[in-house]
Amino acid sequence: MSATDLLARSLSKVRALVSAGQCPREASERDIARLRQQLQECAESRGGEVSTRQRAARLAEAYLRLNDNGRRRFLLMIALEFGPDPARVAKAHEAYQAAVGSPGQWDAEARLRGAMRSRRLRILTQFNAIPQGVKFLVDLRADLLRYLPDEPLLKPLDRELENRLTAWFDVGFLELQRITWQSPAALLEKLVQYEAVHEIRSWDDLKNRLDSDRRCYAFFHPRMPLEPLIFVQVALVDTLADDVQKLLDINAPLADANRATTAIFYSISATQDGLRGVSFGNFLLKRVVEDLQRDFPKLKTFSTLSPIPGLMSWVRRNPADAAGVFTEADRKRLVTAGVEGDVESVWTRLSGDGRWAADKALARALRDPLLRLAAHYLLNARRDGKPVDPVARFHLGNGARVERLNWLADTSPKGFDQSLGIMVNYLYDPERIENNVEAFSSDGEVDAAAAVRRMARQP
Repeated sequence: MSATDLLARSLSKVRALVSAGQCPREASERDIARLRQQLQECAESRGGEVSTRQRAARLAEAYLRLNDNGRRRFLLMIALEFGPDPARVAKAHEAYQAAVGSPGQWDAEARLRGAMRSRRLRILTQFNAIPQGVKFLVDLRADLLRYLPDEPLLKPLDRELENRLTAWFDVGFLELQRITWQSPAALLEKLVQYEAVHEIRSWDDLKNRLDSDRRCYAFFHPRMPLEPLIFVQVALVDTLADDVQKLLDINAPLADANRATTAIFYSISATQDGLRGVSFGNFLLKRVVEDLQRDFPKLKTFSTLSPIPGLMSWVRRNPADAAGVFTEADRKRLVTAGVEGDVESVWTRLSGDGRWAADKALARALRDPLLRLAAHYLLNARRDGKPVDPVARFHLGNGARVERLNWLADTSPKGFDQSLGIMVNYLYDPERIENNVEAFSSDGEVDAAAAVRRMARQP
């Protein structure tokens, strides 16, 4: 076994200890000095390929052994001490300015580019060469993003690492795989761990989501074969779904997938925090649609049943705007249902785990105004000219249409807390996707069904 393989095995062992909470420790000044020397050697690319990999593996192992404060100091050291040399950049820029318009302009431009190339980038690239190096860099950026709000000096390092990861995780390098009940147990455990929309509560729950009338697809990187980057869960049904409890019911009868006319994307989960800003979710859905159309020719409708995760947090920030969707008739119905006082008091009544929905009179009184509220939020609440809701931005940016709002479609505590149990269908119409993408990206224009638009326009 080569020295690099031994170091890779050591790296795996340290990673396992860190996951178990047994490893991190504070960095002494002696540790910091040793790390600085190792980083200097990496930046200068001393030695051949083997020694470069060994040095990068040792440095990765040392980083993983550090606690949060030690890792922060490590990253600040790279950010502040291994950037471009300002004097060299200034000299190269002066030479380039002098050469503009002459035969030597392009050589001067190349020297300027070389001067501006950061030594940080040289260090990061060496990690990429070791076994598990790609995963190490993804996790390192996850740390970096956690520290960034309090350490703005880390921004240049984050920008360079994001650019590198964007290149390394180009969709052309990714592999689409279907995950089944026969997939490796380690991979199935990752699905349970990473599911971010609807918690997987048991192995029976997971098995139900992978049954013959269900599909699960994920993107993988060749260097991270058991780490799904993003995955989507699909239900094959015969109508537009309006209740996620029914989709997740492990006791529901098995449907005949070959007779299905509708594919419902009911959960999409990105798994790697360190890949924030690296976009490939839209390519995932396009590839999945192509795969489903090939296997199930009767499928005509492709839709989501999606959460509205930002609704209640927006209401809390904008109580007056939210109250504006209630008409005088709504207020009278609320009084009849036992809700006194101004509309703002309604939000206090609705906070919590959704027990209010068991009061049928109250639920009836709230249905219309809360659906109008959701429509107004999705179509009119904006940030930087685009919908404020992150899930809406994702699907609308990929060409979907806001098709329908569904009352009490998610009655889990999380569903009530995020969006009062309301969910939305985003419809992917192949004939409209391209135009929708163009209109959304250029003008922030949202495609929505007429019924949803009417609800959003009402007071």
